[in-house]
Amino acid sequence: MATTLMSANRILFYVQHLLGIGHIARASRIADALVKDGFDVTVATGGLAVPGFPGPGIKTLALPPVVASNAGFSGLADANGNVASDGFLSRRRDLLLASFQEVRPHAVITEAFPFGRRQMRFELLPLLDMIGRTDPKPKLFSSVRDILQENRKPGRDEETVDLVKRHFDAVLVHGDSDFVRLEDTFPLTAEIADKVRYTGLVAPPPADAPSDHFDIIASAGGGAVGLKLICAARDAAAMLSASHRWLLVTGPNLPEADFIGLSRAAPANITLARFRKDFPSLLRGAKVSISQAGYNTVGDLLRTDCRSILVPFVAGGETEQTVRAERLQALGLATVLPEQGLSAEDVAAAVETVLAAPPRKDVTLDLTGAETTASIIRSMLG
Repeated sequence: MATTLMSANRILFYVQHLLGIGHIARASRIADALVKDGFDVTVATGGLAVPGFPGPGIKTLALPPVVASNAGFSGLADANGNVASDGFLSRRRDLLLASFQEVRPHAVITEAFPFGRRQMRFELLPLLDMIGRTDPKPKLFSSVRDILQENRKPGRDEETVDLVKRHFDAVLVHGDSDFVRLEDTFPLTAEIADKVRYTGLVAPPPADAPSDHFDIIASAGGGAVGLKLICAARDAAAMLSASHRWLLVTGPNLPEADFIGLSRAAPANITLARFRKDFPSLLRGAKVSISQAGYNTVGDLLRTDCRSILVPFVAGGETEQTVRAERLQALGLATVLPEQGLSAEDVAAAVETVLAAPPRKDVTLDLTGAETTASIIRSMLG
C-alpha cells in the first residue's frame, strides 16, 4: 500500500470560499473523484471550516481563513470579521508556498482563479511564479464553473487571458456546452480556446431513497445570505395546506439569533435544520424545492424529478445565478422568482402553481463533471 501511495500522482488543489459553501462543495466532489481515480490529493482551503468538507480520504491544508468583508467581495476579513492585515496575508502566502514545496505536486488546480478570486492574487501570483520556476514543472489547471460573474471592470478579462496563456495548461469548465458555453459570460474565450476543456456539470451521484419525506424543501445554501428566502418560505407554509410537510434548511452560516427566531415562529408542519447530510436524497423524495440558483444546489436538483422554484442571488451586482436560473426556466426545468421584494405570497402562489403543473420535462444534461475532470487531468499528466 505504501508503494502505491508513493507512486501516485500528487495534486495540490487550492480553493477559497468567501461567502457561501458552493466553491468548497464543488471542489470536494472533484477531489473525491480524483482520490477514487488513484491521485494523492491535498486540498488547500482558505475559508471558514465547513463540516463534512473536503471529505474522507482527502488531505487538507487549512490556511488561516479569510471571508468577504463586504457584499461586493472587494475586501478580505479574518475569521473574527477584522480587516485582514498585510502581516496576516503575508503569513498565509508563506504557508501556502511552503506547502507547495512540501507536497511537490505533479499538478496544481486553482479553483476559480484567474477567472475569479482576484482578491487572492497576493498569494496566488507568487504561487504561479514558484510553479514556473519548479523543475520539473507541475501541470497547472484552472477549475471554473460554467457561468462567470458578468459586469467585470475594464481590463479584467484581458488580465485573465494573459495569466492563462502564460501559466495554465488547461481551463476545466465544469459545465455542459449544450447548456451554456464559457464565451456566453467570458467574451475573450476565443483567445484561450485551445486550453478550454468542458467536463460536464459536477453533480453528486444519484441519491439513495430518502429515509424521511417532506413535500416541500426550502434551502439557503451556506446560509450567509438566504434569510429572506427562508422567512418567505416559512410564512408561505402558514398560507397553504397544513397537510404539506415542509423542511427549511437554513445553512450552517446563518447567525444563531436568526436561527432561534425562525424556530420560535415556525408552524407545526415545518421542520427546521441548519444542515442535512442527506439533502440530495430528501430532494429525491420531495415534490417542490425552493432555493437560490447556486451551482451545487442545481446539480442536486438535476439528479431528481423534484419541481424547482429558484430565487437567484443578486446582491452586490451578482449575475451568475440569474443566468443559470433563466436558462433552466427556458428548458422547463424551473420557475424563477426575483429576490428583490420576495414575499410569502409570491412563494405560496408559485408552490401552488408548480404542484398543479404536469411532471417536469425530461432534459438530459451531462452531470459527470467530477469523473471527467479526473480523466482529463490523468490524460494530460501522461
